[in-house]
Amino acid sequence: MAMTIKVDVVSAEGEIFSGSANRVFAPAEMGDVGILPRHAPMLSKLKPGEVLVEMDGEDQHIFVSGGILEVQPSGVTVLADTAIRAKDLDEAAAEEAKQRAQEAMENASTDLDIAKAQIQMAESIAQLAMISKLRDKLSHQGLGR
Repeated sequence: MAMTIKVDVVSAEGEIFSGSANRVFAPAEMGDVGILPRHAPMLSKLKPGEVLVEMDGEDQHIFVSGGILEVQPSGVTVLADTAIRAKDLDEAAAEEAKQRAQEAMENASTDLDIAKAQIQMAESIAQLAMISKLRDKLSHQGLGR
């Protein structure tokens, strides 16, 4: 039996995933990290991107807008600002959010407005990148069009 690690992904809206995994990949602030069972303890901020929970069977793809990643030898906890299952991502909404962020940056009058628009832009770009990556993965497997 392969070793597994307990994984919990939660956001303000509630629990997104809880279960055992073989590996976890997350967009940590210092760069993407891969986590295996018995990983050394670690605490990191998350940047917008994909948390991939690899399991026997179906992997879980979860978009996070940011948050905190806590790793202990027996478990991984993702405390996300916002978390969305990949199947629930909306490409049109992400494109629209990107456009709104672009307009907000062009019309920003303060540094705070610019910073908010940049955060919105980063989140929408990360969502679009994840959608594209998953679409490519499905098409390479001959499952999507």
